[in-house]
Amino acid sequence: MALEAYASRNPDTVHADVLSKARQACYKARDAFYACLDKESNKRPTEIASVGLLYPSECKNSRAEFDKNCRASWVKHFDRQYCRNKRVQRLLDDKDSRRGV
Repeated sequence: MALEAYASRNPDTVHADVLSKARQACYKARDAFYACLDKESNKRPTEIASVGLLYPSECKNSRAEFDKNCRASWVKHFDRQYCRNKRVQRLLDDKDSRRGV
């Protein structure tokens, strides 16, 4: 019975956003947004995204493309993944800097 809630009403329909071309467009928009974040990391973040991710206004256009080309659940997942990877990298960098002391 719970499975019926997740099943499509029409099992013959194909969701266009999960097809290869749509996924590639999503990944391209995602990579462009996160590249902008890395490039503009020295700027003060003024915009807020999902899961509390802050970004500068210079990345607003790439964020809009990212939101437009990807499912909302994917955007949330990618934002969490980006934040987690940055946090781990920051911890590893901090650990390496302490090691030489």
